[in-house]
Amino acid sequence: MEENSKLPPVSQETLWYLNNYILLKDYYDRTISRIAARCVRMGNIAMEEYPYYGYILDVLEEISDVGDYILQHRELYPYVEQKIKGGMAAFKKNLNEFQQELKNNSSPDMIKEDASEIQKMKEALGAIPTKAEDPTVGAGMNIDQLMDKLLAENGQPESASPTGNDEGEKQS
Repeated sequence: MEENSKLPPVSQETLWYLNNYILLKDYYDRTISRIAARCVRMGNIAMEEYPYYGYILDVLEEISDVGDYILQHRELYPYVEQKIKGGMAAFKKNLNEFQQELKNNSSPDMIKEDASEIQKMKEALGAIPTKAEDPTVGAGMNIDQLMDKLLAENGQPESASPTGNDEGEKQS
């Protein structure tokens, strides 16, 4: 008990951040282990291909936020020394690794992958044509526009609509 009396007084609200950091770190480690095992069972897929991989990034973001709070509150440093093996040096090293992991996985490449996933979902829902329906999807123009362009370049009149009628004409 004497050891605790030497520590500076800290509110329970402030101390909660340190306890939460320790719990989140343990939770993150267990979550990574669980997801790694799940990826093996799903055909040995890469962890980044796991459908709920974004949850890992959410946990990393929370760990980073809580860790930043601890760094900003120097009154917690003696408690860190007492509660975390390796003290502040280990805490800062671990926090830096978590933040680097978050930064690496929030890169423009990950954002592009997210956009690609949204595109796949829209295609699955039928919101936009798929490449099977129109192989020029995503190339800047649809198949009709491409054919019109090619015909115009060859000096031929524009193609008719798929029904055989020009778009402005009605069937009689």
